[in-house]
Amino acid sequence: MKIKKIEVENFRLLKTFSMDLENELSLIIGKNNTGKTSILSVLDKFINEKSKFSYEDFNIDFKNDLEGLIKSAAVPDEFPSKGVKLKIYIEYNDSDDLSNVSRVLMDLDPENNNIVLGFEYTVSYSDFLRIRTDYPAFTANENAKKIKKKEYKPRELKDFLKQNLEAYFKIHKFSFEYDTVTNKITETKPIDLVRENINLKDIIGFKYISARRDVTNKEKENTLSKQTSSLYKKKEDSSDKTQATEDFKDQLSETDSTLSDIYKKLFKDVIKKVQDFGGVKLNDTDIEIISTLQHRELLEGNTTVVYTHDNHKLPEHYNGLGYMNLISMIFEIEILVQDFKKEKDKKPADINLLIIEEPEAHTHPQMQYVFIKNIKKLLGEGIKRDDGIERPLQYIITTHSSHIVADSDFDDIKYLKIIVKNSVTAKNLKDLRVQYDADQKQYQFLKQYLTISRAEIFFADKAILIEGDTERILIPTFMLKVDLEEAKRLEAEGKADAFLPLLSQNISTIEVGAYSQIFEKFIEFLGIKTLILTDIDSIGDIGNKDKQGNPIIEACEVKLGAETSNNALLHFLAGTSWEDLKILPIAKRTKKIESSIICLCYQQEEDNYHARSFEDAFIHVNRAFVNNKKDEFQGLQNRKLFDDCANNAYILAGSCVKKKTHFALDILYHSDKEFSNWSIPAYIKNGLLWLKED
Repeated sequence: MKIKKIEVENFRLLKTFSMDLENELSLIIGKNNTGKTSILSVLDKFINEKSKFSYEDFNIDFKNDLEGLIKSAAVPDEFPSKGVKLKIYIEYNDSDDLSNVSRVLMDLDPENNNIVLGFEYTVSYSDFLRIRTDYPAFTANENAKKIKKKEYKPRELKDFLKQNLEAYFKIHKFSFEYDTVTNKITETKPIDLVRENINLKDIIGFKYISARRDVTNKEKENTLSKQTSSLYKKKEDSSDKTQATEDFKDQLSETDSTLSDIYKKLFKDVIKKVQDFGGVKLNDTDIEIISTLQHRELLEGNTTVVYTHDNHKLPEHYNGLGYMNLISMIFEIEILVQDFKKEKDKKPADINLLIIEEPEAHTHPQMQYVFIKNIKKLLGEGIKRDDGIERPLQYIITTHSSHIVADSDFDDIKYLKIIVKNSVTAKNLKDLRVQYDADQKQYQFLKQYLTISRAEIFFADKAILIEGDTERILIPTFMLKVDLEEAKRLEAEGKADAFLPLLSQNISTIEVGAYSQIFEKFIEFLGIKTLILTDIDSIGDIGNKDKQGNPIIEACEVKLGAETSNNALLHFLAGTSWEDLKILPIAKRTKKIESSIICLCYQQEEDNYHARSFEDAFIHVNRAFVNNKKDEFQGLQNRKLFDDCANNAYILAGSCVKKKTHFALDILYHSDKEFSNWSIPAYIKNGLLWLKED
């Protein structure tokens, strides 16, 4: 039995939200404020009921609509209940124990193996009418306070709703009928789970490890030691009670050294898991749990985690926060798995869902790789008890770590993005396979490229696609130089910048070589503004012949060219003539693709000269700078060619640039403090200025 999908309405950014879940791991990624924590929160509020809904939990658009209906002069027609709604789509098979879910089954058709559970925090039409009646009295009372006390600021409708929300909004729980033909639910005549006294905790168990973990290496906190005590309690109450647990009880009056030996047995599994995750270094440090009975109550808090290093036992807070976070998570996972198993006289829930928020906290990249490599192995075992009862475990990990994404299974990833204001959508990364259906080789290339080295683009607001190392080296400096020049220009004009500096924006720079066109569907999938920096790559007949005497179409100066060999230009600007391509304004090089926007920037005429490549363009606009430093540039050869004014930038770039990356480093090395002794080629600068705008 598993959760196939969850749907959420009107909860924070989850206005009309739907997300598929994988059988085991679902890895949720996305930029900040795209609803990752909201998924955890809405599940917790409905399933665990440990915290109440507040007015701030409502989606902003829903709040505006609700307030508009309340203030409307006309009484609206009757409507279905309005508010926050959660639907959980469950799928079962013939091997599942249906004893718990039998009371929520809506269809006895053997071909229909779906259950849809609905949770609502809504206002009925009758309670809505009560709000319309009660609110004017509230307003009158507030105005009376204003008359008595002139400086008093009357509270508004939102304040009234915040204060009285529970008087009008109520929680409801249902089981809905699912139609396998239309793949839709029927909301009429559902089973009311509250009225039927159906215990949902037997069907769904939900637990989480929040990003706001109380891991600390402060001297007095003893975070890990407290967790080992909790872990012992869970084991003590579970059906998995080991002989080590019984030995512990028998030996409470023995010495600390005796109890420490028993702890080795009691916690050996979790210690082994810590070792598997790289929480301790081989032949360097080790981790032990020792007894400190002389400082603790006998049955509570009688364990202390220490680190063994060079035969010295050091307190847990001596370790770094990264290792503390990793070890604490493993301990916490072990505690929650014990919770899922339940006490020996109770069965585990049919479905068990665990969310781990941002496991990368305080950890370095290598540790993040180790975590994601091992987490499937750790949690893939599911819920297994000694009495033979087993349950699968579904788990969700939310992350901002490109390192975790890079080492994850592509098909596990769920990408969250804001599609319109106040609303988020979730996309399955594996659905990209369908979009690349015409060329699966391109899809495989994209998949391998992104998961190997460039996963940071998933978390970017904007992107720059570049061809190679030269641009990769120089783009950060170009962005800084644009920021400095724009700041000076605006200061001189007495204006404020309407946009953030480039280096303050979340921009990812990705090397794509000659394959930027392959990324079109992926950029569309991400929905981000993207600048493609490329070369015009002119080719033409300049008089050379092959062995058969036929003209050779080859690389040449732009003024001699007849077309471009650049695949990105041929793809994105298909149908544009060569003459038009050379002068195409930026507006005509900007393409809207679904929710994405792409701009292609390549060399255009500058100072009465049209360059073919970056080096060509840079040398042309900075000939004096390069010429003055040519003897010191490590990336140059044939330096005397600079002395002949007849040699244009195309000749110099082709004959004098020995290695492009060295040439790029030469530019940086010989720059002055504010990079004012050279200029950025116009096609790059204009592209960066376009990207800077929102």
